[in-house]
Amino acid sequence: MNPSANGWINKLLVVENLSTDLNKLPTDEFYKELRYNGFIYGSNVSVFKNYVSNSDFTSDEICKINLITAFNYIHGITESKTNFIDSVIDFYTHINAYKASFFSELLGGTKNVSTLEKIINKRVQIDNNIFERSFNYFITNALLFTDVLAYKTFLTTKSISEIYLQNFEASVETIVVQTLNSKIQKSDYDTSLIDLFEQSRRYHDTEKMDYKEALSHISMSLEKNYIMDIACMAAWGDTVIDKREYDFLNQLSADLELEKSNTDEATKAINIFYETHKGKIALLSSKNLVKTFYNNSSDMVYKLISRNSKRLLKELQESKDLMILLSQSTVRELNDEEQKRVNKQLIDIFKSIPSLAIFLLPGGALLLPLVIKFIPKLLPSAFDDNRLDD
Repeated sequence: MNPSANGWINKLLVVENLSTDLNKLPTDEFYKELRYNGFIYGSNVSVFKNYVSNSDFTSDEICKINLITAFNYIHGITESKTNFIDSVIDFYTHINAYKASFFSELLGGTKNVSTLEKIINKRVQIDNNIFERSFNYFITNALLFTDVLAYKTFLTTKSISEIYLQNFEASVETIVVQTLNSKIQKSDYDTSLIDLFEQSRRYHDTEKMDYKEALSHISMSLEKNYIMDIACMAAWGDTVIDKREYDFLNQLSADLELEKSNTDEATKAINIFYETHKGKIALLSSKNLVKTFYNNSSDMVYKLISRNSKRLLKELQESKDLMILLSQSTVRELNDEEQKRVNKQLIDIFKSIPSLAIFLLPGGALLLPLVIKFIPKLLPSAFDDNRLDD
């Protein structure tokens, strides 16, 4: 099977539906297998249950297989009557209504397996010339499981609301910030990352979510386990989990009403995964993942804005209010109402520039503060007339 050639999904489904007991797996075993394969961590190293040989697959190809396998499992346990291929395309059609134009050119036509293959390829295999690989691991692919969770909700309720998507993404950000804040000694990069998350949350349309509210939006067992593992990823950023971080993780586990052993199990899992595979994945060999993540995130945003500067400049010049607000953001902190206006207008621009629509995918909003920081620096001529004196 070649995951980069046409027809791979049908071949995979034949293997999974005829030769395995995929849909008979208990939910916790399904989740732990995805974590073992690296899908939960955004660093795919092996195929789910070794259903197909992956000796020469790239990490992106493995990721695509694991994503379809996860969708297939969810489709089976929810006993959906809708054809599997159609149901996943329908799901991304609903998501597209809230996540803008990223999949637009692929949707609205014939619903067939070829269309789904193109969607999955675009969802996973982000343009490598634009995206730094380490950014891809942590933001895009580490949040792919949110697609699986949202798909489960979609099949169960027959719809997926924008509120669900916003609340769950905000919950993830809130828990990550709480985890990073629990460190006894924070590096400059820890502080920068906390600030990035905090600024990102201020640009959301919804009110800033506190820890208690974040927990209220996490109810399914799969959601709870995923949040726990994401928190462990944040705590493990410098390859050490100190006592305060461990105490916070224990409290989080209790607040999520998980078993007492969950913290030890989750921290052990991430330690084993990174120690086992750090030689295979360049990012994991770093002594400080937070530093690597922050630097590469900044580099990626800088490159995206630079490469789209002409189109971006044209769009900005058509929005006087946004130009003024971005200019003012260089000399003072915008208030909540102004931040939301910036967010809304930038999202409209991202929708019109395909290569910037990546910021509209799960996790992309985290980088909005960096976008706002770099635009005036990279497009100074656009702001000459709006520049404020210090």
